[in-house]
Amino acid sequence: MRKASALIATAALLAAALTGCSAPGTAAADCTAPVKSGAASELIDVSGDFGTAPTVDFPTPLKTKTTQRTTIIEGSGDPLVEGQMVKVDFSVYNGTSGELIEATGYDGEKAATLVLNDATMKGLVDGLLCAQVGERVAVAVSPADGFGPQGGQEQLGVSATDSLVFVIDVVKAYLPRANGKDQPVASGLPAVVLAEDGTPGITIPSGDAPTELAIGVLKKGNGPVVKEGDTVTVQYTGVVWDTKKVFDSSWEKGTPAQFVAADGSKVQGGVIPGFADALIGQTVGSQIIAVIPPDQGYGDQESGSIPANSTLVFVVDILGVN
Repeated sequence: MRKASALIATAALLAAALTGCSAPGTAAADCTAPVKSGAASELIDVSGDFGTAPTVDFPTPLKTKTTQRTTIIEGSGDPLVEGQMVKVDFSVYNGTSGELIEATGYDGEKAATLVLNDATMKGLVDGLLCAQVGERVAVAVSPADGFGPQGGQEQLGVSATDSLVFVIDVVKAYLPRANGKDQPVASGLPAVVLAEDGTPGITIPSGDAPTELAIGVLKKGNGPVVKEGDTVTVQYTGVVWDTKKVFDSSWEKGTPAQFVAADGSKVQGGVIPGFADALIGQTVGSQIIAVIPPDQGYGDQESGSIPANSTLVFVVDILGVN
């Protein structure tokens, strides 16, 4: 996967969260995709089952000035939207030479993770928006929507004028935001107001911070339960109680985060104890608020913009578990 890693890095490519049970194509029909099927994408001949390495054939050179997508195998569930994290298997070819640049393992374990945002190759994002889990698409990516006018990627054998051909299987999608049922808010917890895109605004109440871990469920999801040691995909915002300032936010970064739901002092990839305790036992689709005292946060140690002995407030959308 060395070449794939190079491709993913160069393009900023990075539980089963799509729980809808609509018939194939129904939900996607209500989504307006930025690209459509066209002469170039229709020339890509693909055979093989979803989840297995495809057999791909197309005439060379395959050139296109616009990115195009043709559905090979239909999926089901909610259509993919901007900002969503997905897992995909893919095979990518140089459209001029027909040479395979790289492919994932199609083994159920080594699918590539990417976020449908501005940091990811535009042609990939446009080729996946409105697709569904279980769908296989053939995408002809124009040079402008691929590596762009800055030039080709010599290490990948791609020039500035080469189109790219992707065959992509949408293996898994995480929720774009918490979708659970609203719950009554426990008294004493900070107030939370959501922006249109789901970004939380947090208002800290007057008075002293709680001295014990306090957890509230703002939205109750119906997805899988987070277990200790699970890798959890979340959107979050963190605020220091005393200063009332945001010190970190995945929403502001534009990319969901993945953590291990475990004490980071004991498990690699884990988090502060209070954050882990707030996640464990919750369900995918839930939004939670956690007030974490210093002894379950960073204690008497300063951490970045977080002063020593700080009580922390997190609002977390639980988007999926691996």
